[in-house]
Amino acid sequence: MPRTEPIKAARGVRDILPAAIPLWRQAEQEAAAVAKRFGYEEIATPVIEQVELVERVGEQTDTVAKELYRLDKRGSQNLALRPEATAGVVRAYFEGGLNQGPQPSRLYLIGPMFRHDKPQKGRYRQFFQFNVEAIGGASPGFDAEVIELALSWLNDVGLQDLRLELNSIGDGKCRPAYLERLKDYYRPLKSHLHADSQLRLERNPLRLLDSKVPQEQPFKADAPKITEHLCDECAAHWADVRRLLDAAGIAYQLNPYLVRGLDYYTRTVFEFYPGGASGQQDALASGGRYDGLAAAEGWPSTPGVGFAGGVDRVVELMAASGQEVIAKPAADVVVIPDGELSIEAAEVARICRAVRSVAVDYETRSLRAKMKWANKLGAKWVVLLTPDVAKRRAAQLREMTSGEQTELDWVELPTRLA
Repeated sequence: MPRTEPIKAARGVRDILPAAIPLWRQAEQEAAAVAKRFGYEEIATPVIEQVELVERVGEQTDTVAKELYRLDKRGSQNLALRPEATAGVVRAYFEGGLNQGPQPSRLYLIGPMFRHDKPQKGRYRQFFQFNVEAIGGASPGFDAEVIELALSWLNDVGLQDLRLELNSIGDGKCRPAYLERLKDYYRPLKSHLHADSQLRLERNPLRLLDSKVPQEQPFKADAPKITEHLCDECAAHWADVRRLLDAAGIAYQLNPYLVRGLDYYTRTVFEFYPGGASGQQDALASGGRYDGLAAAEGWPSTPGVGFAGGVDRVVELMAASGQEVIAKPAADVVVIPDGELSIEAAEVARICRAVRSVAVDYETRSLRAKMKWANKLGAKWVVLLTPDVAKRRAAQLREMTSGEQTELDWVELPTRLA
């Protein structure tokens, strides 16, 4: 039975059309270039992972509890589309034997992630990230390095007015005692909290600090600050990170309410925002240290630090800032057969493709219409084939800007087009 309406894209996803691709490619190419400058190697991990792996990043977080795309179970494994890349990269680091090589292993990944988030401007259910991970290094130098890398990428794509927010959330040694202090502070206020925050109070109280619920904002000012309750090791690490950033001339703002959304973070956490923006949905790149993730996945305890940059959001800001990338034409050369010359046109196209991109107009329509199409396509040259000239394996080469037209043998075309 025919549909009454055409099938459209699923809710919360979008198409990236050809006109948008050049700016998109620039963001990705700059990401790869800056990663390589810092000595990072590219890795590609599957978009499908076992649910158990994803849950290790934080079963009580929104990312897992509410936003995870689970696949129908087939066979013995429960699978899901990855909501973030770090857990999978850490898995690949061990499973692929990278832990046996030089340490730390510096890795980067560019690709799609999936979350069943509420669709809104700049947030999609399939979104793209630039991920950078330094696994196997415990020094605060690596924390400062990934922050500098993130800043370099954002600057390289033309974003200059940025704000870096920084915090430390301690580790397994000092954070448990702090969380009890935080619970003690918020429990008398429980009836004033949003329903989600009431659940987080016992399950994940750290998330109360980055709550955006208006009614909860007045409570934050008097909440205990974790940086005042760090153990000696975390305090020293925190001080070193700030000294390294100061030495690099990287400005930052200390934000005691910055905690990040996933449970595997320890010590350093950070987020980059466009100047004047607020709210996590505006963050351009976010990350921190995750020394507990490897052990949570069942591997030997191994330190790590990294960040994820939102390619969608960055490209959106690049476009809003007036950046333009001159799009290359879909084809440099258009071969236009005037008459039943499809075989000849295809052969000429193959010859010309040795030096240029080539499209063939196979449609049955007027020569005028074909020339108009070639002009809209942005072609630099048109190769015009007519029956009489094609018999001699020759063609008319027209330079579209000047209108100059020359008859050439087919074998001469590559030299003229080069």
